[in-house]
Amino acid sequence: MSVLARERKLSKLEFYMNARRLYKKLLFLMIRDFGMKPRARQPTFYTRGWNAEDRELFEQIASKYGLSRIVEDYPYWTLEIFRNKLIRLLDEMMENITNAYTVWATTKAEADYRRISQDKAIAACESLKQTFELIVDVLPIKVDKLLPYVDAIDREIALLKGWRKADNKRNKTLK
Repeated sequence: MSVLARERKLSKLEFYMNARRLYKKLLFLMIRDFGMKPRARQPTFYTRGWNAEDRELFEQIASKYGLSRIVEDYPYWTLEIFRNKLIRLLDEMMENITNAYTVWATTKAEADYRRISQDKAIAACESLKQTFELIVDVLPIKVDKLLPYVDAIDREIALLKGWRKADNKRNKTLK
Protein backbone atom coordinates (compact mmCIF):
# COMPACT_ATOMS: atom_id res chain seq x y z
CA MET A 1 0.00 0.00 0.00
CA SER A 2 1.41 3.39 -0.93
CA VAL A 3 1.26 6.67 0.97
CA LEU A 4 -0.34 9.69 -0.63
CA ALA A 5 2.20 12.28 -1.79
CA ARG A 6 0.75 15.00 0.44
CA GLU A 7 1.13 12.77 3.49
CA ARG A 8 4.73 11.79 2.78
CA LYS A 9 7.43 13.30 4.92
CA LEU A 10 10.93 14.25 3.86
CA SER A 11 13.54 11.57 4.07
CA LYS A 12 15.58 11.73 7.25
CA LEU A 13 18.65 12.29 5.10
CA GLU A 14 17.13 14.87 2.76
CA PHE A 15 19.37 17.59 4.22
CA TYR A 16 22.44 15.47 3.37
CA MET A 17 21.31 14.51 -0.12
CA ASN A 18 20.39 18.11 -0.89
CA ALA A 19 23.80 19.29 0.37
CA ARG A 20 25.55 16.84 -1.97
CA ARG A 21 23.43 18.02 -4.93
CA LEU A 22 24.20 21.63 -4.01
CA TYR A 23 27.93 20.88 -3.84
CA LYS A 24 27.82 19.24 -7.28
CA LYS A 25 25.81 22.09 -8.83
CA LEU A 26 28.19 24.71 -7.50
CA LEU A 27 31.24 22.79 -8.71
CA PHE A 28 29.81 22.70 -12.23
CA LEU A 29 28.99 26.41 -11.97
CA MET A 30 32.60 27.15 -11.02
CA ILE A 31 33.87 25.02 -13.89
CA ARG A 32 31.85 27.28 -16.21
CA ASP A 33 33.37 30.43 -14.67
CA PHE A 34 30.17 31.18 -12.73
CA GLY A 35 28.05 31.09 -15.86
CA MET A 36 30.09 33.58 -17.88
CA LYS A 37 31.39 32.77 -21.29
CA PRO A 38 34.95 31.65 -20.81
CA ARG A 39 36.97 34.83 -21.19
CA ALA A 40 40.31 33.63 -19.90
CA ARG A 41 41.69 31.89 -22.93
CA GLN A 42 44.86 30.39 -24.28
CA PRO A 43 46.67 32.82 -26.62
CA THR A 44 46.13 30.38 -29.51
CA PHE A 45 42.37 31.09 -29.30
CA TYR A 46 42.96 34.52 -30.80
CA THR A 47 45.05 33.22 -33.69
CA ARG A 48 42.32 31.19 -35.37
CA GLY A 49 42.04 32.23 -38.98
CA TRP A 50 45.41 33.98 -38.99
CA ASN A 51 48.03 33.08 -41.54
CA ALA A 52 50.77 30.76 -40.35
CA GLU A 53 53.51 33.41 -40.09
CA ASP A 54 51.44 35.77 -37.94
CA ARG A 55 50.24 32.93 -35.73
CA GLU A 56 53.81 31.73 -35.17
CA LEU A 57 55.02 35.24 -34.36
CA PHE A 58 52.16 35.84 -31.91
CA GLU A 59 52.76 32.51 -30.15
CA GLN A 60 56.49 33.22 -29.89
CA ILE A 61 55.84 36.63 -28.34
CA ALA A 62 53.27 35.16 -25.93
CA SER A 63 55.64 32.40 -24.79
CA LYS A 64 58.60 34.82 -24.53
CA TYR A 65 56.68 37.06 -22.11
CA GLY A 66 54.99 34.21 -20.23
CA LEU A 67 51.48 34.88 -21.48
CA SER A 68 49.83 31.52 -20.99
CA ARG A 69 46.36 33.03 -20.60
CA ILE A 70 44.80 36.22 -21.90
CA VAL A 71 42.05 37.59 -19.71
CA GLU A 72 39.29 39.96 -20.72
CA ASP A 73 37.18 42.24 -18.51
CA TYR A 74 38.32 40.90 -15.14
CA PRO A 75 41.51 39.50 -13.63
CA TYR A 76 41.66 35.71 -13.76
CA TRP A 77 42.83 35.56 -10.14
CA THR A 78 39.43 36.83 -8.97
CA LEU A 79 37.83 33.65 -10.27
CA GLU A 80 40.38 31.60 -8.36
CA ILE A 81 39.71 33.50 -5.14
CA PHE A 82 35.95 32.98 -5.46
CA ARG A 83 36.38 29.32 -6.38
CA ASN A 84 38.64 28.66 -3.40
CA LYS A 85 36.29 30.43 -1.02
CA LEU A 86 33.22 28.58 -2.28
CA ILE A 87 34.97 25.21 -2.13
CA ARG A 88 36.14 25.95 1.43
CA LEU A 89 32.59 26.88 2.48
CA LEU A 90 31.10 23.83 0.75
CA ASP A 91 33.65 21.57 2.46
CA GLU A 92 32.86 23.22 5.79
CA MET A 93 29.12 22.72 5.25
CA MET A 94 29.53 19.02 4.37
CA GLU A 95 31.97 18.42 7.22
CA ASN A 96 29.63 19.95 9.79
CA ILE A 97 26.63 18.04 8.45
CA THR A 98 28.64 14.83 8.69
CA ASN A 99 29.87 15.69 12.19
CA ALA A 100 26.35 16.36 13.38
CA TYR A 101 24.87 13.28 11.74
CA THR A 102 27.46 10.91 13.16
CA VAL A 103 26.50 11.83 16.73
CA TRP A 104 23.39 10.21 18.17
CA ALA A 105 22.83 12.30 21.25
CA THR A 106 22.35 10.35 24.46
CA THR A 107 23.67 13.10 26.73
CA LYS A 108 23.26 16.85 26.88
CA ALA A 109 26.92 17.34 25.85
CA GLU A 110 26.45 15.21 22.73
CA ALA A 111 23.24 17.09 21.89
CA ASP A 112 25.11 20.39 22.28
CA TYR A 113 27.91 19.20 19.99
CA ARG A 114 25.37 18.07 17.39
CA ARG A 115 23.54 21.41 17.65
CA ILE A 116 26.78 23.38 17.25
CA SER A 117 27.68 21.36 14.15
CA GLN A 118 24.23 22.02 12.70
CA ASP A 119 24.63 25.73 13.46
CA LYS A 120 28.04 25.78 11.74
CA ALA A 121 26.56 24.10 8.66
CA ILE A 122 23.83 26.74 8.52
CA ALA A 123 26.44 29.49 8.97
CA ALA A 124 28.46 28.06 6.05
CA CYS A 125 25.32 28.21 3.89
CA GLU A 126 24.73 31.84 4.85
CA SER A 127 28.36 32.61 3.97
CA LEU A 128 27.82 30.94 0.59
CA LYS A 129 24.95 33.34 -0.08
CA GLN A 130 27.07 36.35 0.89
CA THR A 131 29.86 35.17 -1.39
CA PHE A 132 27.39 34.96 -4.27
CA GLU A 133 26.35 38.56 -3.56
CA LEU A 134 29.99 39.60 -3.80
CA ILE A 135 30.47 37.62 -7.01
CA VAL A 136 27.55 39.47 -8.60
CA ASP A 137 29.04 42.80 -7.47
CA VAL A 138 32.54 42.06 -8.82
CA LEU A 139 32.12 39.88 -11.91
CA PRO A 140 30.06 40.67 -15.00
CA ILE A 141 27.35 38.15 -14.14
CA LYS A 142 23.61 38.71 -14.20
CA VAL A 143 21.83 37.99 -10.94
CA ASP A 144 19.28 35.83 -12.74
CA LYS A 145 21.95 33.23 -13.55
CA LEU A 146 22.79 32.73 -9.87
CA LEU A 147 19.26 32.82 -8.41
CA PRO A 148 18.66 29.06 -8.81
CA TYR A 149 21.82 28.40 -6.80
CA VAL A 150 20.80 30.84 -4.08
CA ASP A 151 17.39 29.13 -3.96
CA ALA A 152 19.13 25.75 -3.54
CA ILE A 153 21.18 27.21 -0.67
CA ASP A 154 17.99 28.56 0.91
CA ARG A 155 16.42 25.11 0.63
CA GLU A 156 19.45 23.57 2.35
CA ILE A 157 19.18 26.12 5.16
CA ALA A 158 15.49 25.29 5.59
CA LEU A 159 16.25 21.55 5.69
CA LEU A 160 19.03 22.04 8.24
CA LYS A 161 16.81 24.21 10.41
CA GLY A 162 14.06 21.59 10.24
CA TRP A 163 16.54 18.91 11.28
CA ARG A 164 17.73 21.08 14.15
CA LYS A 165 14.16 21.75 15.25
CA ALA A 166 13.35 18.02 15.27
CA ASP A 167 16.48 17.41 17.34
CA ASN A 168 15.46 20.10 19.81
CA LYS A 169 12.15 18.34 20.42
CA ARG A 170 13.89 15.01 20.94
CA ASN A 171 16.66 16.41 23.12
CA LYS A 172 14.43 18.10 25.71
CA THR A 173 14.54 15.03 27.92
CA LEU A 174 18.33 14.64 27.90
CA LYS A 175 20.39 15.43 30.97
